[in-house]
Amino acid sequence: MSSTATTTTATTTRVTALEDRPQSMTSRRNKSSSSPLHNLPTDADYREYRRRVHHEADIVIVGAGVVGCAAAVAFGKQGRSVILLERSMKEPDRIVGELLQPGGVNALEKLGMKDCLEGIDAVPCYGYEVTYHGEPVKIPYSSIVTPEEYAHSKPEGRSFHHGRFISKLRAAAIATPNVTVIESTVTSLVHNTYTNQVQGVQAMTAGKEDYFFGSLTIVSDGYASKFRKEYLSHTPEVRSKFWALEMIDADLPAPNHGHVILSDAPPILIYQIGTHETRILIDVPENLPSASVKNGGIKNHMLNVALPTVPECVRPSLKRAIEGGKFRSMPNSFLPSSVQKTPGLFILGDAMNMRHPLTGGGMTVAFNDVYLLSQLLSPTTVPSLESTDLVLTQLSRFHWARKTSSSLINILAMALYSLFAADDWRLMTLQNGCFRYFQRGGACIAEPCGMLAGIISRPTTLVYHFFAVAFYAVWMRIRAAPWYLVPWALFVESVLVIAKAAFVIGPYLLWEVSK
Repeated sequence: MSSTATTTTATTTRVTALEDRPQSMTSRRNKSSSSPLHNLPTDADYREYRRRVHHEADIVIVGAGVVGCAAAVAFGKQGRSVILLERSMKEPDRIVGELLQPGGVNALEKLGMKDCLEGIDAVPCYGYEVTYHGEPVKIPYSSIVTPEEYAHSKPEGRSFHHGRFISKLRAAAIATPNVTVIESTVTSLVHNTYTNQVQGVQAMTAGKEDYFFGSLTIVSDGYASKFRKEYLSHTPEVRSKFWALEMIDADLPAPNHGHVILSDAPPILIYQIGTHETRILIDVPENLPSASVKNGGIKNHMLNVALPTVPECVRPSLKRAIEGGKFRSMPNSFLPSSVQKTPGLFILGDAMNMRHPLTGGGMTVAFNDVYLLSQLLSPTTVPSLESTDLVLTQLSRFHWARKTSSSLINILAMALYSLFAADDWRLMTLQNGCFRYFQRGGACIAEPCGMLAGIISRPTTLVYHFFAVAFYAVWMRIRAAPWYLVPWALFVESVLVIAKAAFVIGPYLLWEVSK
């Protein structure tokens, strides 16, 4: 890569200053020595100089969120030279990425970043409580393992303020050798005019045009990615929105558990994110009459639909939050992953793949993806990231290898949302069957909970339990029918319910095995 093409003079706002680094080039130059060898920079110093002055690195990462920070740490630890770009290093204030399942905690530990969960008032999460028309059932993570296993390794998730977690991830990236973090807004990608290979990015740093170059550019700019459309074959489908409030000192039915509230209304999620703060997410599908403008909008839906639905002990804090009026929303999207073939570019995280956040699996997928990518592109496998053909081969392998962990989480999230947001009698039958199936306990709770936690990753297990739920739902409907309607329930309704179950899960299975 030509240095003359990369010597830019724009001022960069650096998060890690050269002067703050021990044994930096600056400090070395100030040392007096009789040997000229003391004036020669180390390789690490030289590469830091290239990142700071010439804006050149092995990898340029766009976005210092969950994925970008984890990738910077993973590759930096491998000895890759990394530039991590972020529009603003201020602590973000968002309602996404607040619950990390046990599988995500395990992935974070494999990346050597589990300490990022400490010091942020994170709340341990030991499972879920699902409430169906006021009737609760617990789904504890402890059911995943045997009592002997539980004594040595207790499955535990964490919930927290998103911004605090991101700040810890960014601090980890800043502290990682070989990583330079720069506050800059990326505006476009830079291509080789002859080969069309992506060679880096164009950006605005401190109000001036800037450029950053790398053998590989990783774009992780989130669900609203501005680069996705041009390089990926799929676009997100928005199914609904989560409207969020923060409740203070809420009295939860099951502390240290996530809560899923099911009723005739769309589902509601509740989980604690701090010592005094609890997040409530209220699902609002498109064109929901109770949330229409003529009926009073989202506040009407919260007061007249959501408030009477939640457990009685939660209502006082929810009512105070509604009256406070700080309503925030986020789209609930589905985006299947695509095989990526653009040389020099890789899109990762929510920019590449999304599922409904109902199951809280997004960050588990993200950390597993980063770990897998770092293994496939490790220096022992790919000595130089300038070996474009080898890198593309490994990225193609990534697409299929990641499905071992991501497919089940993606399918589970979308299938469960279809059941929990039931809007016809067949889905309502399946919803009832799902709840009654959980009540059976044993494997009917342990394996679904293992999938929800991101610990069990066999899609065949999901298919088995999903259709077990469907047949159990049919059985429950037959049992509830008057004797004279039993033949109708057995030979007609049962077929319609099973067909609906296949219609719900089938498209997502197809996406994952064939795309």
